[in-house]
Amino acid sequence: MRKNRIKKIAFWAIGIVVVLIIVSGVLFFAFRNSILQKAITKVSGKMNTEYNSTFTVKEASFHGLSGIEMKEIVLAPKNADTLLSVKELKTSINLMHLLTGDVQLGSLEMKNGFIQLVKNENGKNFDAFLKKKNKDEEEDNTDGPDYASRAYRLLNKALNLVPTDMVLTNLNLRLDDMGRKVTLHLKELKLADKQLESTIGVTAKDIAQNWKVKGFADPRNKQADLDFFNTDGTQIQIPYLNERYGLTSGFDAIHLNLDDIDMSLGKLHIDGYASIKNFMINHKRIANQDVIIDNARFDYRFLLGSDFIALDSTSTMQLNKIKVHPFLKYSVEEDTIYEMKARIPKMDAQDFIVSLPKGLFTNFEGMEAEGSFSYNLDFLYNKNKPRELVFDSSLKKDGFKIIKYGAADLAKLNTAFTYRAIDNGRIQRAIPLTVDNPYYTPMEQISPFLRKAVLTCEDPSFFSHRGFINEAFKQSIIKNIKTRKFSRGASTISMQLVKNVFLTREKTLSRKLEEILLVYILENNRIASKERMLEVYFNIIEWGPDVYGIGEASSYYFQKSPSQLTLDECIYLASIIPRPKGFMWQFNDEGKLKPFAVKHNDYIKKLMLRRGLVTAEDTIAQTGQIDVTGRARSRIKIKEANPFENDTTGVKDFFMNLSKEIF
Repeated sequence: MRKNRIKKIAFWAIGIVVVLIIVSGVLFFAFRNSILQKAITKVSGKMNTEYNSTFTVKEASFHGLSGIEMKEIVLAPKNADTLLSVKELKTSINLMHLLTGDVQLGSLEMKNGFIQLVKNENGKNFDAFLKKKNKDEEEDNTDGPDYASRAYRLLNKALNLVPTDMVLTNLNLRLDDMGRKVTLHLKELKLADKQLESTIGVTAKDIAQNWKVKGFADPRNKQADLDFFNTDGTQIQIPYLNERYGLTSGFDAIHLNLDDIDMSLGKLHIDGYASIKNFMINHKRIANQDVIIDNARFDYRFLLGSDFIALDSTSTMQLNKIKVHPFLKYSVEEDTIYEMKARIPKMDAQDFIVSLPKGLFTNFEGMEAEGSFSYNLDFLYNKNKPRELVFDSSLKKDGFKIIKYGAADLAKLNTAFTYRAIDNGRIQRAIPLTVDNPYYTPMEQISPFLRKAVLTCEDPSFFSHRGFINEAFKQSIIKNIKTRKFSRGASTISMQLVKNVFLTREKTLSRKLEEILLVYILENNRIASKERMLEVYFNIIEWGPDVYGIGEASSYYFQKSPSQLTLDECIYLASIIPRPKGFMWQFNDEGKLKPFAVKHNDYIKKLMLRRGLVTAEDTIAQTGQIDVTGRARSRIKIKEANPFENDTTGVKDFFMNLSKEIF
């Protein structure tokens, strides 16, 4: 009896649910157009109150069970240019997903419309849609950020809005940024049977092209495999960037692959790859010419957890023949931690050289090497414990040797050569590093005080390091992160030498990268001895306006040879190396060093004493002041002495009275 009663209750419950579904379906079908109009009115009200915009639909109605048709759709911010306009839209909605609160489009037809983003003297027509939510409107995040769940939810919503069947015709995306205009004209886009094909006309200043997108797209299974290229086979030119940022860029083709988006065990995995052919970029901060990458590929695996975002170490970045396994992680589990690792597996040195981007390493073009190497980088920064920063860089060589130099012949450091500085892009006068130059000074003829003072100020561990100082890099990174700008470098004498002798002074990424690689080759292949490197350094660096080398500097400031310099004079010369052309600002109108300069030089002197570089006897009669007697004195603004100042003899009054009698 009890079992029969349970069966009857279950039967009636199922019947009631079925009846309710049927009744709901009938009511929905009967009143669906009214419901649709109310939904549009609700959206229109929200646009008006929250975004100060007008949203209108001239016609809207249901067709069939799940089809919707709309005409004359317009979204226009008040007192601004229209943001969106669509003449005709037809779509269908998956009702089963709609019942669960998940909007999923089945098909979409859209024609004759535009989206335009405008920025002018009156403001932006999209500014209201970028406003941040109030604290009361934000989600409660007391349980943590939960990056994985958020990202998965957003990706699902976005992909569900991509229909499985789609035809878009004559749609435009327009950008007008203070007169800088770009138009992307979507002539036609079709997605059917998981195959996507689209033609896009692109017009901008000096650009008129037709782009093609073609390939596999399956939004429901979260997969895609697309090719992006120019219809006439020429290189795609990227618009807007040149006008806005002075950056020119283009490429032959891009291949994009999304293989899998999976959420399991509280972690989100996103897998796929992207590749690009013949990528070109040109910007004054990168290099002074086009930089070209023949082939590049990025096989990625992104991992998101509740409290971290990471690029997994199984990812691979390939640049021609160079393969790098990167690892990036941002974590807020306990402290805010930024972590980065990079590994280059063992590879041939020559493959590395020929794989460097063209135009970025011009001094390496033509270079030949033998052997192989591998490389590892470890970086970790704890925002709450900055002094515990980890920065370890290691390179392992196996028979690595340079057998032919490129434009930068590092071996010339061991020979007599002529140096020409470059100042503001102009080549300066020749400075021969030969005995024929009366100012050329071998190391043994330079005061030991100067050598010790310069090393103390510029590079104390010069004779022990191999071009770079890890601790200096750490401190530089810490300060630059704290100040959120590049406020401190970590340049060694080796780096300064390479920069001066072989490179220009342009502030580009190209020059900095070349400097790092050339210094490594110079130092780790023992091409020149430390003594010779320091000797060349002393004879080429700038010590004042058009003053190059220690021989000229000693005469320019003190009318002495470098061997005759006192301790105070040596410390002064070392102190002006960072800004030699502004040396005169260290002096007052009496030709004496200002208090701040004396204090700085006294600090260097005490530092040298503590390190045992000088003795107490060496500092006798060294007051910290110097007497500039050479040509440099003419650049110091010295107040002319008054012969009658502090006169107590009456001579001044005598001459004043005499002048009155005469005139």
